[in-house]
Amino acid sequence: MLRGRPERELAAWLEAEAVGAAKAHAAKEQVRVDPGAAGEPERKAGEEQPKEPAPAQPRAAEEGDARVPPRPPPTLPMYQTKPASAQGLSPHGKSRSKSRSCKRSSDRSEEYCSPRPVTVDSSKARTSLDALKISIRQLKWKEYYDEKQKQRWTTALITAAPPALIHFPFGRRLPCDIYWHGVSFHDSDIFSGLVNKFPGMTEMVRKITLSRAVRIMQNLFPEEYNFYPRSWILPDEFQLFVAQVRMVKDGDPSWKPTFIVKPDSGCQGDGIYLIKDPSDIRLAGTLQSRPAVVQEYICKPLLIDKLKFDIRLYVLLKSLEPLEIYVAKDGLSRFCTEPYQEPHPRNLHHIFMHLTNYSLNIHSGNFVHSDSTSTGSKRTFSSILCRLSSKGVDIKKVWSDIISLVIKTVIALTPELRVFYQSDIPAGRPGPTCFQILGFDILLMKNLKPILLEVNANPSMRIEHEQELSPGVFENVPSLVDEEVKVAVIRDTLRLMDPFKKKRENQSRQLGKPLASKEEPSDSHLASASAGSASPEAHLPSICLKQVFPKYAKQFNYLRLVDRMANLFIRFLGIKGTMKLGPTGFRTFIRNCKLSSSSLSMAAVDILYIDITRRWNSMTMDQRDSGMCLQAFVEAFFYLAQRKFKMLPRHEQVASLIDLCEYHLSLLDEKRLVCGRSATSGGRPPHSGTPQEATPAAQLAEGRPPPCTNGALKLSHSRHALS
Repeated sequence: MLRGRPERELAAWLEAEAVGAAKAHAAKEQVRVDPGAAGEPERKAGEEQPKEPAPAQPRAAEEGDARVPPRPPPTLPMYQTKPASAQGLSPHGKSRSKSRSCKRSSDRSEEYCSPRPVTVDSSKARTSLDALKISIRQLKWKEYYDEKQKQRWTTALITAAPPALIHFPFGRRLPCDIYWHGVSFHDSDIFSGLVNKFPGMTEMVRKITLSRAVRIMQNLFPEEYNFYPRSWILPDEFQLFVAQVRMVKDGDPSWKPTFIVKPDSGCQGDGIYLIKDPSDIRLAGTLQSRPAVVQEYICKPLLIDKLKFDIRLYVLLKSLEPLEIYVAKDGLSRFCTEPYQEPHPRNLHHIFMHLTNYSLNIHSGNFVHSDSTSTGSKRTFSSILCRLSSKGVDIKKVWSDIISLVIKTVIALTPELRVFYQSDIPAGRPGPTCFQILGFDILLMKNLKPILLEVNANPSMRIEHEQELSPGVFENVPSLVDEEVKVAVIRDTLRLMDPFKKKRENQSRQLGKPLASKEEPSDSHLASASAGSASPEAHLPSICLKQVFPKYAKQFNYLRLVDRMANLFIRFLGIKGTMKLGPTGFRTFIRNCKLSSSSLSMAAVDILYIDITRRWNSMTMDQRDSGMCLQAFVEAFFYLAQRKFKMLPRHEQVASLIDLCEYHLSLLDEKRLVCGRSATSGGRPPHSGTPQEATPAAQLAEGRPPPCTNGALKLSHSRHALS
């Protein structure tokens, strides 16, 4: 009967039924159990019942609970965690009434001031499961991993079984607080809580998409984004690649470059090779097989023990809006297993000399497994820094440059990520809160300048490695280096994302205040209060993740021009859930921002839209819907900015056009707001314009940029160390 209903309606129906079942169960328990048996005062006849009692929390999951069928929740004894509704909380931990105090009586302060443990669904953690389990155990949280139980719940949801038969892992009726996915945001449908993936992140950090995003920033700020090698996208830019290489060689005959070819969808070093000339026969094969990126090869890397190495640095993107970035204080250094020599035709095929990928070098006979963090083929980055420091290297400068690289790269990625986010989780619809750990692969040049190699959406979190005991016989052996770094990153990511952290801090502050009672608190009450106010993280080490944004926002906000363009793009998308701008939306953007003129008619605007959209649709593989993608919109915006402000540098042209668009849209929003108020009140809309307010618009309309008030045109910024 309910199979044809939309999924959201079905979920709402099940939730309502679950509330009804819980009410019925509570009523039965009230009749069956003596009112004073559990230490609760007898309820008076006219006393109001709680409106939405939630089911009681299950006991701590013991080993073997997955095989025990779920039972109805028993009555709660004293000093046991109360259900969410009894604490004045919604099922997701939000307060229903701020006037209620968690300390209804001093005798039960411990009962109400000890929130339940955070629950983590690890059923899709995959290779990060071992590190995640250790992290959850250290935090004293609860892990739920029961694939069979989840399958039964999914089947019950589809067939609309009675709510009494629907249970989450280990008999839970409520969703988990955090979902840990191993690969993709779309591993399963989640409508609440937190999930450790952003929609679209996997697509955004693919080699072609990353190169295009960084290239846009290089067009605006070439000196700020010179940490990414010059790149060409194949096969679309093959002719451009050949022409540019020939031109540079003609100008400098001594230039003998080396190029590295990386398949767009490749990972773990698969399909990567080096070439000396665009005419290499292998390149022709790549053009026919799959898209790729070809980059200038860094020929002079920093060497340690005569070996080339790179850095795997873990970065937490905690939030997109507002932007929050954390960088791990330690990472991994992966070493090649053959002494490095500059590339020449005789050693281009020596992958163990030129490629630092762990998944490749693990198969080398020279690979060294070590339990020490400062020796072997995989070491901690902190051990490398200590070694460099002993040689007089300015470590603070190295860290400052790396942090700058990370922030600038994330700024290049966030505009399109926001488009993905609003498509998968439109504003006003239920959805989870997202965060994600990224793996930045960074190479240090001989002069200690960091170079971005790539960004990984799903960095390996395995804490063991395969060791060959005998020919063909392998065993998984714990890796102390991996465990030291990766467990700390996962554990402290969970600590930062803890949904109950603020609640515990508020309760600790409340426990520190005098009790709201005329009687003086006894010594036992003070002792229990001091014990309850102790931090649950007191046994843990300090957090290994350092906030770098918004901490250093003042130094980098001027780079966020494409973010502001993305705001305009999203505003005119029109239909929620879409990722491409239609011709009507583009025309509305031109009209509302007053960009058309005698030299740019609406017919010319339509031709501009068609030409740019057609070219970008032929280059991208995403054909889910037709229209103008964000990168095509950025190209059109650059064109309009160049027409409007011809005499300015590129980044000032773009910033001035953004200021103009934002100004006209703010006037339009204000006008709509005033009209809406006047319509409801029946009054006359007041005059809201002043000569001073019209001055910036007049300057922009004449092609002169207004005074910069938001830092977008900032040309000089603080370059002191980001220690």
